[in-house]
Amino acid sequence: MLVDSLIVPECVYRPGSFTGLMTIYESSFLKLHQLVGGLEKITQARSLSRISQTSRDCDLFLDLVSCERYTTTLKLTYLFEQDVNEPVADPDLTVRVYHDARLAEVTASREAHRHVKLRELALAHSLELGRRWRNNIMLNKWLDYLLDMGHAFR
Repeated sequence: MLVDSLIVPECVYRPGSFTGLMTIYESSFLKLHQLVGGLEKITQARSLSRISQTSRDCDLFLDLVSCERYTTTLKLTYLFEQDVNEPVADPDLTVRVYHDARLAEVTASREAHRHVKLRELALAHSLELGRRWRNNIMLNKWLDYLLDMGHAFR
C-alpha cells in the first residue's frame, strides 16, 4: 500500500507556499492511486464512468474527462438530490493526474458550494495560490475520508 506519510519534502516549507503545494499534489496522487486501482491503465480507456458504493457514505462518482499521453483528467463528485429535476454535484472536483511527475492537481471546482464550511473556506482563500491551496487541501482531505469510508474503484 502506498502511504503519503512516507513523502520526505526536499526542503522545509510553510503552509500556503508553492513548495508545500507541490507536496500536496504528490500526496493526492498517492491517495488517488489507492482509490482508483490501475490509475495508469485508465489512459487506455476512451470513456469511463464508475460509481463507488459503500454502506458508510454517499455514492461516489468518477468520470473520465480526457486522456493524453502523460495526463488524465477525472471528475470526482457526490450527487445530492436537491431538485426533482436535477441532482446537485458537490464537491465537484476536476482533477488532472500527471503520470510522469506522479502529481494530482485540482484544476476546477464548484465555486458555489452547498455546505457552509466549504463556502467559508472559499471566501478565505480567493487569490490564485490561495485558491489552489484551498482546492487541493480539500481534495487531499476528501481522499483521506473516501479511503477511510471504504470507497474504491477497481
